[in-house]
Amino acid sequence: MNIRHVDLNLLVYLNVLIDEQSVSKAANKLALTQPAMSNALKRLRDLFDDPLLVRAAGTMTPTAKALSLKPEIESLLKMAEEITQPSEVFDPSTAKITFRIMANDYLESTLIAPFITQQLEKNPGLNFDILSPSDVNLQDMEKGTIDLAINRFNGLPRSFHQASVWRDNYCCLTHPDNPYLQQQNLEGYLAQEHIWVNRAGWGVEAALTNKSGSQKLGWVDEALWQLEQTRNIRVFTRHYMVASLLCQSPKLIATLPRRQAMLLAKHTDLVISPVPFQIVPIEVKMLWSPLLHHANPHQWLRRELLAFASTVADR
Repeated sequence: MNIRHVDLNLLVYLNVLIDEQSVSKAANKLALTQPAMSNALKRLRDLFDDPLLVRAAGTMTPTAKALSLKPEIESLLKMAEEITQPSEVFDPSTAKITFRIMANDYLESTLIAPFITQQLEKNPGLNFDILSPSDVNLQDMEKGTIDLAINRFNGLPRSFHQASVWRDNYCCLTHPDNPYLQQQNLEGYLAQEHIWVNRAGWGVEAALTNKSGSQKLGWVDEALWQLEQTRNIRVFTRHYMVASLLCQSPKLIATLPRRQAMLLAKHTDLVISPVPFQIVPIEVKMLWSPLLHHANPHQWLRRELLAFASTVADR
């Protein structure tokens, strides 16, 4: 039997017919006319090749076939009712769920960590699994095994949903004794030794070169390249938090997103100063799979994270 050729409403009618043991009572219960219910019974008899209900002692008595079908039909109807019910509203205060978020340590420290701290007390059943860009690949995102990827992305797959989290300008982070603080111009900047920090996108970082030099550089060095300048990079790292440790040396400058630099300076004696040339601000985006777009818990997470991001000052 091909299920596509079966009117599944007939199973609803049969279930009521067995309960009522009367065509007229079943018709009334289902708000159908008696001829329509009689026609439905005829179609059911043809479908199951069995009379299903036979008249005996003034009532319509279910046959053995009908009685054997009854529990299976009830189970099927219950399942159909459950899967067609509207999704329950997500309540974070009672939910028990783990959200998996990919972010580099710049966003982990400036956005994700304070957001999680805010959630711990009021939503005790929420857990978080934070992954680094090298832990995640495009297939993980497509399958929806990662809830969100938050980063600066060089390219975005068109199939993903996205939202802008924030834009961030660059600034310099130095030890109070760094000579740059006495000569805050391009010449003074280029005279110092620098920490390179960059990590965009996801996946294992390929060892590629770019047009601004023989090393794999980033937006800071692209901006300098436009001025036909290069800086003396002494240390390369993919971890923003390491910059605060390296800047304990008065010889080094880190050029970082302002929100990251503000966080690092807050807990150290390091000094923030302007970058003496123009750098295009970075735009941080949030990406997620279309498989998760309509899930109530996921909608809540996106909404709450974006609202929290708007409270993280960049000045």
